Amino acid sequence: MRLNASSHLTYCTNIHPGESWAEVLASLQQHIPAIKAQLAPSQAFGLGLRLSDLASRELLADGQLAGFKQWLQTADCYVFTINGFPFGGFHGVRVKDEVHRPDWTTRTRVDYTRRLFRILAELLPPGMDGGVSTSPLSYKPWHSNSPTTNLADYWSVYEQSAAHLALVAEDLYRIFRRTGQVLHLDIEPEPDGLLENTEDTLYAFQEWIIPVAASRLATSFGLDQVQAERAARQHLQICYDVCHFAVAFEDHGQSLNQFEAAGLRIGRFQISAALRADFTTSRASELLAELQNFDEPTYLHQVTTRQSDGQLHHYPDLGPALAAPAAQQAEEWRIHFHVPIFVNQYKNLQSTQPDIVEVLKLQKLQPRTQHLEVETYTWEVLPAELRLGLTDSIVRELAWVIARV
Repeated sequence: MRLNASSHLTYCTNIHPGESWAEVLASLQQHIPAIKAQLAPSQAFGLGLRLSDLASRELLADGQLAGFKQWLQTADCYVFTINGFPFGGFHGVRVKDEVHRPDWTTRTRVDYTRRLFRILAELLPPGMDGGVSTSPLSYKPWHSNSPTTNLADYWSVYEQSAAHLALVAEDLYRIFRRTGQVLHLDIEPEPDGLLENTEDTLYAFQEWIIPVAASRLATSFGLDQVQAERAARQHLQICYDVCHFAVAFEDHGQSLNQFEAAGLRIGRFQISAALRADFTTSRASELLAELQNFDEPTYLHQVTTRQSDGQLHHYPDLGPALAAPAAQQAEEWRIHFHVPIFVNQYKNLQSTQPDIVEVLKLQKLQPRTQHLEVETYTWEVLPAELRLGLTDSIVRELAWVIARV
């Protein structure tokens, strides 16, 4: 839904289980009318679709897309973002690092992303830009026995990924020249991804993603260097997930300013909160006992700890952090567990909700994107006492954002 002249708000439908198109559509038909009635009864309601590879294939077959367009019109809804990060099963199965597979070194990831853009190009309302989010190229531990901060060690992964991203940029620029429609691929930094923080993101975009895409665009369309780089920056952007940057202990204002100074655009803000443990205000034994409740087998929950001297230490999942004596000496833990954004206190634990407030203030002062997307997908793996009714929870999350925007 439109919040103001510069922002549209939605939620990512990866919250709903379902890998086939029939399952996705059934979830939308079940939840969207009630959500819209409470939040946007007199205006169109925006959707952030999550489509698996299977669902994308099925939606493009047998007139399904035309039928979905008709449903959107009847329901007074529109689509302006698609989540193209998880390729396959995302609920009810062990996901963990498989969420990164296939990565951007593969043509399978390219073909899947192209299908998503075919769908988005058909659904996007006139005059709006639209984005498909995607993975941070690959998962670092797959390419190193001990993930390193020396980004050049992943040279071959960058090379293959950038070449594949350039193919997508070529498609999107071709659409732009033909129709004027602006579509962008939003690359999402994530803990343990090849892009996971500001430094990684700047390196990948400046050294690989933009130069390689610009070279291909220049060759394919006869553009000069300035035109080619401008086109590459238009079609290859950043998905700024607030939870992920909070887990990295990033300063949001500095990160956004650095991206802007580098000429990089924010395709969307994903509004999400990480779990947080402050060891300076509570007994370690109590915090560790409560954190045990969040150690579940479906998703990766990377942990970053901060020592009293400011040093950061990283753990690949919550289980290893809980088992590490050194982690208990930290002042603060931040855990990659997307918790409800409208709650800031979980017994003795907190969330990084203040980071969301800060990013929304920064967006209000200087709009960097039109796309705001709430992304809390962990409802079915939350501790039992935190599992609320799904429709009501989605409404509460969106209403919480609206109240602050």
